[in-house]
Amino acid sequence: MVADKERGKSGDKRGFASMDVNKQREIASKGGKAAHLKGTAHEFDSEEAREAGRKGGRAAHLKGTAHEFDSKEAREAGRKGGKAAHEKGTAHEFDSREAREAGRKGGESRGKGGSQAEHEKEASYSLRSGKSGQPDKGDSSNHTGR
Repeated sequence: MVADKERGKSGDKRGFASMDVNKQREIASKGGKAAHLKGTAHEFDSEEAREAGRKGGRAAHLKGTAHEFDSKEAREAGRKGGKAAHEKGTAHEFDSREAREAGRKGGESRGKGGSQAEHEKEASYSLRSGKSGQPDKGDSSNHTGR
């Protein structure tokens, strides 16, 4: 007789859910290979992949199973991803203009103190009023009674 933990919750000995994990993996692997051979496997474009990742991340955070990277782990993950992309030939090669722009953006984000929300608030204020978030030294409108 099949052990209780190898059967489905209903006690039924039939069906995919009643199989042990290794048997399920073996069957799923065959299905994936067959779909690729037939040309019916879905290939994600970059936008679909981003959306799938976003949904998966959101679900993991809601369930409390998401992994939070510290800066060291994030650097290591980025390094591994870049290395893999170069080995596969899918890495983006920056031209000098793109590299300058990326460096400028990176410098801006590191050079300013404060939170991301503070930067967004200041940028929003600047766009609406044409002013920076700082009062003008000659502007007395912020000083009441002087």
